Amino acid sequence: MSVPRIRVLVADDHAPTRAGVRASLDAEGFEVVGEAHNARVAMELAVDLEPDVVLMDIHMPGGGIAAADEISRSLPNCAVVMLTYSRDDDDLFDSLRAGARGYLLKDMDPDRLGPALHGVLAGEAALPRSLVSRVLEEFQGKSRRKLFVKAQRPTQLTSREWEVMELLGEGLSTEEVAGRLFIAAGTVRVHVSSVIKKLRVPDRASAIRVLGGE
Repeated sequence: MSVPRIRVLVADDHAPTRAGVRASLDAEGFEVVGEAHNARVAMELAVDLEPDVVLMDIHMPGGGIAAADEISRSLPNCAVVMLTYSRDDDDLFDSLRAGARGYLLKDMDPDRLGPALHGVLAGEAALPRSLVSRVLEEFQGKSRRKLFVKAQRPTQLTSREWEVMELLGEGLSTEEVAGRLFIAAGTVRVHVSSVIKKLRVPDRASAIRVLGGE
């Protein structure tokens, strides 16, 4: 019995790039089921064709990251992998937040594209070595801040102060927090002032960021 070939949709607004990617994938035994030149077409073809993988350019008409987010939500079994020249941290992290399972650079060795996609479908994350350290730094930095705050929680903040800050962190106004907790708006401000002093931060927004681990 023959093994079904992995079906790939290639989305890039540069025709020569699409042709090069198709040639690399054909040589590796993949089946390119469609090509898209903008984000809208990519989303439409993904829904119609239900490929195993969508290779998505970031900076193409309509926005590759927005398309990645939509496809990831609509087709959870489809692996979206970004293929880009961008080494920008914002592009990398926004892509991962949008559900991309990989982030590959267009200047990579073409022979590595096929193995990278096989790895993604096997549950591995496809990231260039040059960007792995940035992901680890981002993750470890947030984890350390959260662990620090949790470790300090019993001695630093009162239960009421935590309640106030958690509600403010959800976007509620001072008056809304006061109504939710059945206290005066002035009392909310007193709690916020106390938290700012305890955390040694300059303002409310900074306190919310620290407590949120951002």
